[in-house]
Amino acid sequence: MVNYRTLHDPNAEYTMRDLSSETMQLDADRGTRNVEITDVQTTMVDGNYPWILVRVYTDAGLVGTGESYWGGGDTGIIERMAPFLIGENPLDIDRLYEHMIQKMSGEGSISGKTISAISGIEIALHDVAGKILDVPAYQLVGGKYRDEVRIYCDLHTENEADPESCAEEADRVVSDLGYDAIKFDLDVPSGHEKDRANRHLRNPEIDHKVEIVEATTEAVGDRADVAFDCHWAFSGGSARRLADELEEYDVWWLEDPVPPENHDVQAEITQGTTTPIATGENVYRTHGQRRLLENQAVDIIAPDLPRVGGMRETVKVANLADLYYIPVAMHNVSSPIGTMASAQVASAIPNSLAVEYHSYELGWWEDLVEEENLIEGGRMAVPEEPGLGLTLDLDAVSEHMVEGETLFDEA
Repeated sequence: MVNYRTLHDPNAEYTMRDLSSETMQLDADRGTRNVEITDVQTTMVDGNYPWILVRVYTDAGLVGTGESYWGGGDTGIIERMAPFLIGENPLDIDRLYEHMIQKMSGEGSISGKTISAISGIEIALHDVAGKILDVPAYQLVGGKYRDEVRIYCDLHTENEADPESCAEEADRVVSDLGYDAIKFDLDVPSGHEKDRANRHLRNPEIDHKVEIVEATTEAVGDRADVAFDCHWAFSGGSARRLADELEEYDVWWLEDPVPPENHDVQAEITQGTTTPIATGENVYRTHGQRRLLENQAVDIIAPDLPRVGGMRETVKVANLADLYYIPVAMHNVSSPIGTMASAQVASAIPNSLAVEYHSYELGWWEDLVEEENLIEGGRMAVPEEPGLGLTLDLDAVSEHMVEGETLFDEA
């Protein structure tokens, strides 16, 4: 590295001629970064969700792997974007991202399947760029705040409506698996419903949900934080009443209590209760998250990285949230690829709270990559290897592919 103090020190070892030569050498080294994308391929894995894996191939023999949000469910959109990328330099991530947004504008590139498809490619670009530059992906999005990321585990039971079953599973996962952050669904049938389509909660329904919250939070005590997901199921009035009833309990957050379209109602719910409110997974790009944050309509923002726009877009969301002192808890239902992409970003932003893990009951989740022990004690270590730091096990991918899918080419 050039010591620029030598510019002002007449007795220094370096001279201006040396500095010029060193700069010329650096410029020559940069020439080795003239890499081109040669192909983009996809396959879909049949996990507890259909995981869309994306690979970007280069003429340097390096391959990057990404993941598109399962709800995109359309490898065809990614394949249609391949011609926009062939021959381009994979290091130009921002330019290629905007290029895809513009080229796909006719297919709705501000949201939905298209932005999810672009997210998968963008993650793969970070993976291959990290390999080209020999740096971890977190270095490409700002550097590291933490060596490991807190993981919260989304839990399920055979009878999710039974408070006792939820309490037992909460205790088991905290005691035996070592998680100190968990989440349960709260939009489960109570047996007291009259008409679920109107989103109205009757008092017995609210009482039932309070029983679930009380049972699970008491089961783990101060050993773990417990969040609850409502999946946009309730009316504004019902959400307010539920949030009020939960104020006396140690709720980490109440997630998505009302439908995602009307941010004014979302703001009213959030600002009208001391129960922390989280939302964000069903909103796309920074533009979609902006009003939630500027209106302080959330206590915790929850973007889904392979859905919201990718790694750099998630950093932008986090930076905007940080202006309002709002933490980020990333929604995540991904394979190890998307989960690690989320962890890389979570390590690089100051306001990261946790990253979701949704596959604790799937015995082969980690088999998709060659690396082992990705999550230990409720934490995911962030690798120092280049890119995402993961290597796909193509045999495992082949074993678990959705019927009719084709395996990637070898690197």
